[in-house]
Amino acid sequence: MLEIKDIRVHYGKVEAVKGVSLKVADGDVVTLLGANGAGKTTILRTISGLMRPTYGEIWFNKQRLDKMRAPEIVKMGIGHVPEARRVFADMSVEDNLIMGAYVRKDKEGIKKDLEELYVHFPILTQRKKQKAGSLSGGEQQMLAMARALMCNPKIVLMDEPSVGLSPVMEEEIAKIITTINSRGISVLLVEQNAAMALRLAKRGYVIEIGRIVLSGDRDELANNEAVKKAYLGG
Repeated sequence: MLEIKDIRVHYGKVEAVKGVSLKVADGDVVTLLGANGAGKTTILRTISGLMRPTYGEIWFNKQRLDKMRAPEIVKMGIGHVPEARRVFADMSVEDNLIMGAYVRKDKEGIKKDLEELYVHFPILTQRKKQKAGSLSGGEQQMLAMARALMCNPKIVLMDEPSVGLSPVMEEEIAKIITTINSRGISVLLVEQNAAMALRLAKRGYVIEIGRIVLSGDRDELANNEAVKKAYLGG
């Protein structure tokens, strides 16, 4: 479904991503583990068209993405839940959700999906007329995830969805990711809680200073001594 081939990404003269390749198969949850500054967010932003690779290719359902603009990439079925939620704070919850469907033209489909999301996210139903900036951190994260679903995605890129949340809310976010995946939507997950990420994922990659240093299925990674020491507290 999604394949990154040897991409390199620069901030000016600084190379942040140094020849990364990875794959996400149809219907899979794949996690990308790494320390802060390793290049995880840069990879997600590059897939979404918010940044351009200086080398390499990105393919999605046999179409090349790295030459496309961000709105075209969203239309292809790639949703993005950005780091730090990034909701439109001065807009209502409902307007935030509608903004998630800005590339769509099917008004009836948008209305149906909005009603369905209110069923899956009942707290957003209660808050739909409130300004998004007035929500708690966990509620804003739910809104960011629901907004990404409004583009009718085939895959969702999630950047640190549990960061800053309580353990109870972390588990709620994990349940939502599982529900999203159960609908046939693939997920590429960047997550600081490595134990949760490996529990949810089928496969994973470990990135250090812009390079993939390890990959495998979740059991391989969970039982790897270097991963346990660096990310699982073992």
